[in-house]
Amino acid sequence: MPISRAEIVTESGDKLINRLCKHWAHKLEVEQAEGEGRVVFDTGSCLMTAEPGRLTVAVEALDEAELDRLEGVVANHLERMAGQEPLDIIWEN
Repeated sequence: MPISRAEIVTESGDKLINRLCKHWAHKLEVEQAEGEGRVVFDTGSCLMTAEPGRLTVAVEALDEAELDRLEGVVANHLERMAGQEPLDIIWEN
């Protein structure tokens, strides 16, 4: 399974994880603990970890095409949940 990671500079990591997990909990399997969250999609998963000053996001998918799609879905939702805070999301495989 291919994996991508992004380390995002933000002081809002916990808040973003909380918002995303609540947003996706009504239709996807979500696990959340302090400072981290995991979301399971049909074709992969997303693990988010908040640390002081950054949010680390790892996306795993069944294949490269799904990995690209999930990167876009996760990045789009992170940017929406961040509101006015600009996020620089660069995926690394």
